[in-house]
Amino acid sequence: MEEGTSKSPSNREGTVGGSGDAGVGGDTGVDVDTCAGVDYGDADPFQWDVREDCEVRQILDRVADKWSLLTIALLEHRKLRFTELRREIDGISQRMLTVTLRQLERDGLVKRTVHPVVPPRVDYELTPLGGTLHHTIQSLVTWTEKHQGEVAAARSAYDARAESEAQT
Repeated sequence: MEEGTSKSPSNREGTVGGSGDAGVGGDTGVDVDTCAGVDYGDADPFQWDVREDCEVRQILDRVADKWSLLTIALLEHRKLRFTELRREIDGISQRMLTVTLRQLERDGLVKRTVHPVVPPRVDYELTPLGGTLHHTIQSLVTWTEKHQGEVAAARSAYDARAESEAQT
């Protein structure tokens, strides 16, 4: 099982096709194309989630984690060394940065260049494919910045309701 993907049974709980649902080919009374009787048409959000080995789910798991997002954002239009990336990404451990970079390299999003010098020098940069993903990430960041006040207000309202309910 690949680390950091949705292939583990624990990550499939509560999803269409996860444990407790017979999934594709099973007879649960829920049509996997409509999910609980709601017809989403071509925009069915569960269309990629019903197949355990679906590449879309694995790719989304990879590129949507916080370390990958930060790494891709930092590498836009520049090459950085491992130590520079680690210094720029607050809170990431050496091991987690190594794992993240290897996964992004494996997926074709980051290029690793080893220079034959002493001490060894390794640079990381986005591939053309990784560069196309940066635009999408920038849109997500822009949305977050635009709506952070609304999200903070919703969190405060939720916390107040939860506290009030806990006291009763």
